[in-house]
Amino acid sequence: MIPYGRQDITQADIDAVIGVLQSDFLTQGPMVPRFEQQVAQHVGASHALAVNSATSALHIACLALGLGPGDRLWTSPITFVASANCGLYCGAQVDFVDIDPRTYNLCPLALERKLEQAERENALPKVVVVVHLCGQPCDMKAIHGLAKHYGFKVIEDASHAIGGKYQGEFIGNGKYSDITVFSFHPVKIITTAEGGMVLTNNAALANKMALLRSHGITRDAQQMTHESDGPWYYQQIDLGFNYRMTELQAALGVSQMERLDEYVGRRHQLAARYNDLLATLPVTVPWQHADSYSGLHLYVIRLQLDRISKTHRQVFESLREQGIGVNLHYIPVHTQPYYAQMGFKPEDFPAAQAYYREAISIPMFQTMSDEQQDQVIASLRKAVL
Repeated sequence: MIPYGRQDITQADIDAVIGVLQSDFLTQGPMVPRFEQQVAQHVGASHALAVNSATSALHIACLALGLGPGDRLWTSPITFVASANCGLYCGAQVDFVDIDPRTYNLCPLALERKLEQAERENALPKVVVVVHLCGQPCDMKAIHGLAKHYGFKVIEDASHAIGGKYQGEFIGNGKYSDITVFSFHPVKIITTAEGGMVLTNNAALANKMALLRSHGITRDAQQMTHESDGPWYYQQIDLGFNYRMTELQAALGVSQMERLDEYVGRRHQLAARYNDLLATLPVTVPWQHADSYSGLHLYVIRLQLDRISKTHRQVFESLREQGIGVNLHYIPVHTQPYYAQMGFKPEDFPAAQAYYREAISIPMFQTMSDEQQDQVIASLRKAVL
């Protein structure tokens, strides 16, 4: 089976993890700060905080921005459920904005229309989570302009997008957002096994998220409510969580970061080759905005079903039967039973539904060979013709 995604673990990665196992610190040591500094410097952000998952990162990002009961969070319906669930964790209401049919990202025109209506109804969002689907950045300049006009905060869910660029600058630099989130799950561009990171240029937000990451506890005398009792002393000054990343994970991340640009470059080679090989098949290949240099975590095709005698499901199952580990990213969040109970209907976001009826993620990973790619194309040809 050729998987849709796969981690690349080298001897250097293994040696880095073994080095931590043989050190004095398995957690809360020097490696996590080193990884944070490395990522922050690479993308051009002032602050970075490593956590145990991108879901945890989204949660503390929302809390740091003050999201709570009575507030609203909006996001894209084409994303993993965590992009929406983080709002519910905070007691906020969640709603969605339909996607751009070319990029599959949250559509800024649809966002503007929804904001105009929400302003009339006194129901504006406090936070908008924009999702850089497949690694391609959203139209951040347009969304930033709307954020300034309507007064909402912006979180970039860049779980797919580390190593990508928007308008020539690395995603994560915070130019057009308050907080950016990365994921280091094994199928992502680089991995720490499980893990995530929040990045911001706002020191107050960084301090707040640092507290929330580790039980709301501080050893900083300046943050304490009274003078320290002694060198052992700490205070819990907020209600936080155990969202810390281990030293082993951070060591793996430090090692993987050395190959980040190489990995993204290889994905672009594979994507260009896919574009050529798929040109004669009844599928739509990913469209890339001129402002975008995608991280290319995923390569999503859309079936031109009016030119195919088989159904979406039949093509998908044929590929799986041929040993091609295709997937579908994602089932529209608003159609999940938990969200349907809130009153959402499939037809509420027609562009998202159209995407779901046609989309298939075909294999894309940095160690993929040309021979494996040829096998994917041959199998797809058999499935659709």
